[in-house]
Amino acid sequence: MNHIVLPSPLHQWRITSNPVMSIRTRKLVGVFALFALVTIWALLAMAIAQFPPIFDNRLIAGIYYVVAGIGWVLPAMPLIKWMSKGTVRQR
Repeated sequence: MNHIVLPSPLHQWRITSNPVMSIRTRKLVGVFALFALVTIWALLAMAIAQFPPIFDNRLIAGIYYVVAGIGWVLPAMPLIKWMSKGTVRQR
């Protein structure tokens, strides 16, 4: 007689007691990712700032530098949120 074996429900595959990555590891990975994000963002911002419409007009350049200087925060927010997820073990 043939039996069909079904996989277990998805809720049994969730890891609840042992997180895949500890909060320390998340923060370490997050620090390197933030460093890479800020470095790449700064290099791209400097390259874009050399375009003639931005470079020639002081008003546009000032607005651009304010937006580019604050703009890296938006992509960093999900990364920081991910870094702070996890359970803190109490001793």
